[in-house]
Amino acid sequence: MKLVLHVDGGARGNPGPAAVGVVISDADGDVVEEIAERIGVATNNVAEYRAVLRGIERARQLGAREVEIVGDSELIARQLTGVYRVKHPALKPLHAQAVGALRGFDRWTVRTVPREQNAGADALVNQALDAQGS
Repeated sequence: MKLVLHVDGGARGNPGPAAVGVVISDADGDVVEEIAERIGVATNNVAEYRAVLRGIERARQLGAREVEIVGDSELIARQLTGVYRVKHPALKPLHAQAVGALRGFDRWTVRTVPREQNAGADALVNQALDAQGS
């Protein structure tokens, strides 16, 4: 089974109160689940990685053998595919965790889209942050 993970992470302030948003869809584009969670204080890039990790974790729980990760962070996508090296110390363990988790799938891909094409995941981030008045 293939699942598509639209992921986004954001922080109000950098660092600041942060949250993740994940829209999980099946191969036909039907939404299976949505996740909106606060993750405490983090930077935007840490939040982006945490969104990827949360999506991967839930996809595995749902029985996916293949995942397509879709997000608006070019940095995260290029680090996951090995085009960019991970230099920031706070991102290195998150990157390693994500790459390790992706090895558990038969196939995975990651691609970036303009922010407006990732609106669902972005809205979930803001929903989680607004819930606590951040």
